Amino acid sequence: MMIVPAGPSPLLDRVGIALSGLCVVHCVATSILLALMSAAGDVLGAPIVHEVGLALAILLGVVALGRGVLAHRRLVPLALGAAGVGLMGTALAVPHGAGEAIWTVAGVVLLGTAHVLNRRGCVDAAHR
Repeated sequence: MMIVPAGPSPLLDRVGIALSGLCVVHCVATSILLALMSAAGDVLGAPIVHEVGLALAILLGVVALGRGVLAHRRLVPLALGAAGVGLMGTALAVPHGAGEAIWTVAGVVLLGTAHVLNRRGCVDAAHR
C-alpha cells in the first residue's frame, strides 16, 4: 500500500491546473479548427485552386529551373521538376480524394527537391 504524504503540494496543483488549461485549449481549438476547415474545405477543394496552383508551379519551374540549367548546366533539377509537375498534373485527372492527394504530394516533393538541387547548383556555380 502506498502512503501519500499529507499537506499541500503546490507543484502538483500547478501541474494539474496547467493540464486542465491545456485540455480546455485543446478542446476549444479543435472545435474551432474543425469548423473553419469544414467551411474552407469547399473553397480550398475547388478545382480552380488546383488548376491555378499547377499553372503557377509550371511557370515558376520553367523560369527558375530553366535559368538554373543555364547557370550550372545540370539537367537533373529540370528533369525532377518536370516529373513533379507531371505527377501534379496527373492528380487533376484522378477523382478527388486520397489518390489525388498522393499524386499531388509526390509531385510537390519532387518539384521541391528539384528547386533545392537547382539552388545548390546555382550557388556552386556562382562560387566557381
